[in-house]
Amino acid sequence: MHRSVNKKKTLFPLAAVSLSAALLYSGLYGGSTVRAEAATAPAASSSATVSSPSAAAYKAFLQNQYKIELPASPTKGEFIQDVAKTLKLGGSSTGENRFNDLKPEDPAYAAAQALAEKGVLSGGTLQVEAPLTEDAAVYIALKAADLKELAYTYPEAKIKPALHKLGIDYPGNPKLSLQAAQELAAAVDTGLLPAAWHSSFGFGDVASGDFAADLLGSVLSFKGAYKHTIGSVADADIFAKLYQAYQTQDLIQVKELQAVVDEALKQNLITGYNLKDTRYNANFDPKLSLTYGHDDITHAVQLTGLLRSEGLNAKVQLEPKTSAFVYLKEWGEPKQTDSYKVVQIENGNYIAYAKEYDIAFEFDTAEQKAKFQDVVSQYAKKNSEDAKGLIASSWWQPLYYSLTPIDAYKEISNNKLTEGHYYAQTFSLSDKTAEIASGLQKIRPDVKVESYRFWVDEPFYNYLLGGYK
Repeated sequence: MHRSVNKKKTLFPLAAVSLSAALLYSGLYGGSTVRAEAATAPAASSSATVSSPSAAAYKAFLQNQYKIELPASPTKGEFIQDVAKTLKLGGSSTGENRFNDLKPEDPAYAAAQALAEKGVLSGGTLQVEAPLTEDAAVYIALKAADLKELAYTYPEAKIKPALHKLGIDYPGNPKLSLQAAQELAAAVDTGLLPAAWHSSFGFGDVASGDFAADLLGSVLSFKGAYKHTIGSVADADIFAKLYQAYQTQDLIQVKELQAVVDEALKQNLITGYNLKDTRYNANFDPKLSLTYGHDDITHAVQLTGLLRSEGLNAKVQLEPKTSAFVYLKEWGEPKQTDSYKVVQIENGNYIAYAKEYDIAFEFDTAEQKAKFQDVVSQYAKKNSEDAKGLIASSWWQPLYYSLTPIDAYKEISNNKLTEGHYYAQTFSLSDKTAEIASGLQKIRPDVKVESYRFWVDEPFYNYLLGGYK
C-alpha cells in the first residue's frame, strides 16, 4: 500500500471502509510405452520403509494446492489421475479410446486420455488397477516433466553409471529396454528421482505414497509450478536478490480487470485495490507462511535482516503488486514516474496506480511464524511521530496476514477477480464482503468474484475500523 503522496504519508485505505477524505489517500492497498515387465506381478515395496525429507513437504503442497491425498500404496490409475491434476489437465471422456482395458466410465479414463494426448502415456494396456511400481512411476513422471527428449539423447556410456546408482546393471537386464534405461538414467541425473530413493529403488517394486509424492513434487518443480522463492532469510545473497526482484518489476496494468475495479472506485464501493500476477505467487504452506505488504524495498531488505538477527528463518518470495486508489484533486498536481501513474476521472479527482510489493515468508516452524508479530511490533511498527529504533519506513499500521487462523490476529475478507494470470483484490471487514461482491457483479455481470476470509494483524484491522494509529 502506497503511502508517499504529499502530506498523507501515514494513510492508506482498503475496501468498504467508511473513512474521511484524508483516509482515502491510499489503496490496498507411467510410461508412454507399455512394457513387458508391467504385466508381471510387482514385488513387495522396498520404499515402504524409506522416506525422504521432501516427501512430507510435497504431500502438504499437493493437498493444499491440488486436493491430492496420496494413499500408502497408490495404484497406477490413481497416480495417473494425480499427474493429470498437477498438470491441470481436465481430460475428456470423448474421442477415440486409446486404451483397450479402459472404459469411459472408469475413474482414470479422462486423465489417461489427457496424458496420452500430451505424450505422457501411449495407447495399449494400462492396468490402472494394478499397484504402481517404482519404475512405472518414473517413466510417467519423466514425460510429465517434459524430459523425454533429453532422456533419448543418452548413449550407453551415460546410462550405465546412472543406473549403477540404482543398483541396476546395464546392459544385461533383459527386462530393461533401451528407452526404459534412458528414462531411468535421465531421472537419476536430473534429480527427478531424488537421491534419497536411489539405494532403495527396486525395479518392479511397489511404490509407496512417499515415493509418488516425491515424483509428483519433482514434476511440479520442473514445470515451475511448485513453491516460488528467491531464497531464504539465511542466504548470504538474499538482500541482492530482493533488490533485483524489485528493480525488475513494473506497474501491473490489466485493462479488463481495471475497468471493473476502477468503476467500483468511482462509485465509492471500494476505496482501493491491488493488481497482482499469479505467476509470482509463492505457493507456500499456509500453516507456516505470512504475507507482508509495503512500498519501500529498503524496508523489505531491513525486515529480512531483522528476521535473521532474531533467529527466524524462512523462504522468501517477492510478489509484484500495483496499488490503486483515489487521489483527491485538493492534494495538488500529482507527480508521475515510472512507478507511479495517475488518470483523471470525471469529478476531477484521479485514480493513482503505485508500484508496491508483497513479501511472502514461509517459516521453518509454526513457532517462528507466531514470533514474527512480536518482532514487527517491536522494530517495524510506528507508535509515535518521532519513534526511534525502527527499521526504515515503518508504518503506523503494518500490513501482514495469514491464510490460516493465528492467535491475536483478526479475521477480515478479500474479494478477488481473476483475468488470465492476473487478479484484482480488495480487502474489507467481513461484514462488507457480500455488498462488495454484489456491487462488482452489477458493474460486470459475467465477472466471477471469489470471496474468502483470512487473518490480519490487529493494527491493520483497527485501521479498517477507521483508526488512524
